[in-house]
Amino acid sequence: MAVRLLPIGLLKDRNGAMAVETAIITPLMVLLSLGAYQVSSLVARQSELQSAMTVAESIALATDPDTTDELTTLKSVVATTTGLATEQITVTAAFRCNSSAEYVVLESTCASGDNVSRYVQVTLRDNYVPIWTEFGVGSAIALRLNRYILYGQRTKA
Repeated sequence: MAVRLLPIGLLKDRNGAMAVETAIITPLMVLLSLGAYQVSSLVARQSELQSAMTVAESIALATDPDTTDELTTLKSVVATTTGLATEQITVTAAFRCNSSAEYVVLESTCASGDNVSRYVQVTLRDNYVPIWTEFGVGSAIALRLNRYILYGQRTKA
């Protein structure tokens, strides 16, 4: 004869089953909702950075930033647009000699008679910190956008 741990009546009783199921599912649904919110916030921030990069590209194409002052102005406009600190933004000049795939920092690196393409390199860096990092789960997510913007070509004399 088998030992019965629960009375047969209790096994057949379905009262309260929905409350138990809800108690099990609710925490999972809350976590899924929180995750969806955090992912959408991350995507929104990435989109903001992409928009700021588009603004930087438009300004670079309109102004042909040849001088350090113009590059600094471009950096400050990007900082204002994105809300990033200037330490999170890098704006530098870059050049390509003829059809080389390599970028160089100085135009003087190109030989005489080379076709020199002039670029502005814009790099945006930001960290997105999800809320669950406050509970010791995961870490900050590094966002980094880097773009070379072609604004002019000339033959080096």
